[in-house]
Amino acid sequence: MSSPCDPQYAPAGDVGAALMLIDSRLKAMYDGKPVADPEQQQLTDQLTASLGPDQARDLVDGTCTLVYMFMRWLRLAHEDHGKDVVEYVVPTLVASLRQMPKSVQPEAIPTMAGLTIAAGTGLSPSLWRQQYGEWTEAEMNALEATALLLAEHIHRLTNDRDFAVRMISEALTSSNQD
Repeated sequence: MSSPCDPQYAPAGDVGAALMLIDSRLKAMYDGKPVADPEQQQLTDQLTASLGPDQARDLVDGTCTLVYMFMRWLRLAHEDHGKDVVEYVVPTLVASLRQMPKSVQPEAIPTMAGLTIAAGTGLSPSLWRQQYGEWTEAEMNALEATALLLAEHIHRLTNDRDFAVRMISEALTSSNQD
């Protein structure tokens, strides 16, 4: 029996824009710039301010799609080693989010843990979250941080600072060719 949170029912959103934002944050982080780099924040603020409600929703859905795809890759990688992705990824993610009190409000962390667990068990993060009502402002930074931390986790596992972004870019390219 299929779940109402099955990814086949989820909107993909604007994965390209979400990936661009995550890639930009990763590059800044790897270049040693502060996560709250004023120039980077201004560009992000300009982008988000230019979005209408539908485009903002597409960006959120796109970020949820990234979370799903990152967790899918992590799940497969962990299963290859007889490990459970939820057991090995979610506690580290939660600990990292807790260390970001200026960016991530504490009340958003349980939602991000649930969202990541949903993705790790094959459910759509956006549909899982949707059943609890509208997104809150506090969850926006937390969602971006979650996608960023998952991508960075993949980069550490693969010892390749571009692997997660390249993986998604290649998936987008191949889906556009189909």
